Amino acid sequence: MTPSDLSSLRQAIDAVDDQVLALLNHRAGLAAEVGRLKAVSAPEAPFHVPRREREVLARLEAANPGPFPSAAVRTVFQEVMSACLSLEKPLRVAFLGPEGTFTHLAARQQFGGSSQALPQGTIAAVFQAVERQRADYGVVPVENATEGAVESTLDAFLDSPVRICAEILLPVDQALLLRPDLDLGSVRRVYSHPQALGQCRRWLETNLPHADRVEAPSTSEAARLAREDAEGAAVASEMAAELFGLKVAETKIQDLAANATRFIVLGPKASEPTGRDRTTLLAMAQDGPGALLRLLEPLARRGLNLSRIQSRPTRRKLWEYAFFLDVEGHEADPLMAEALTDLRDACASLKVLGSYPQATMQPLAEGAK
Repeated sequence: MTPSDLSSLRQAIDAVDDQVLALLNHRAGLAAEVGRLKAVSAPEAPFHVPRREREVLARLEAANPGPFPSAAVRTVFQEVMSACLSLEKPLRVAFLGPEGTFTHLAARQQFGGSSQALPQGTIAAVFQAVERQRADYGVVPVENATEGAVESTLDAFLDSPVRICAEILLPVDQALLLRPDLDLGSVRRVYSHPQALGQCRRWLETNLPHADRVEAPSTSEAARLAREDAEGAAVASEMAAELFGLKVAETKIQDLAANATRFIVLGPKASEPTGRDRTTLLAMAQDGPGALLRLLEPLARRGLNLSRIQSRPTRRKLWEYAFFLDVEGHEADPLMAEALTDLRDACASLKVLGSYPQATMQPLAEGAK
């Protein structure tokens, strides 16, 4: 290729970029007009319609002829829709903070970078932000492929009226972060969230057997603590290293190579049926022999797949337990509706926490790892 050929190609790319920018601004103008029409004709209508968003993303992914990578279509257009929506009103999204946590990454994957990030200090605070309408949505972790359920999230549902309206599956690659002047052999303390420490248990035992493990409220807070400790390290995301001026000493230190965390999106109401949904239930079994069998039988009899069951003490009465169940299907589906009717008769109480589309694993956006 001659320099003149390269120059011509670059000029062609510049021209295409100008066209893309013009089209983005045209789209933004149309989105702003939609917002104005809704404000006049349907002021009570929700400004964010997740189903419409899902349909657009699915259509674009299916229509992509290449060579633009199909995996990037969703990421690019998620950001386009987030930016356009912000012209009407930025989505307020509460998440377990501070910035740089994997929950923050999950929130950005779901709502785009133009949403208004509202970091919260605890999972309970995320629930409260949604309950009190200080946030439109909340994002919290619910289970990890290695460490299992996030008990704080389950416990928060015992007294909260919020609904689950979506789920997010995020690949989780843990990294060991150090101060720029520290080497691995000088580490005496490793900070991180208990779940992250558990996910990297074998690596830490092998490579830092003499370092104390210190629990932190979040992986991002762990990075901040490591920055302040001359002999400290953190298990966190590579994004946290950028935020706190740390170096990435090792990557992918989690024990399970295909590590992933499931997050749930909290909102004011459940999603409409999509044909591939999940319903989460909170059940209080009636005390007595066969209580758990009576809980499961209405689902099994109708061929409804139970993908997860988790028990938690209610903290209201000694030895009283609540059961969290994930069932494939939507509460509006006929078979599910029948099963819920039977379950209400078989349980001391039953609460539908939400029906929502089953998530597929989405790759982390470039630079988020």
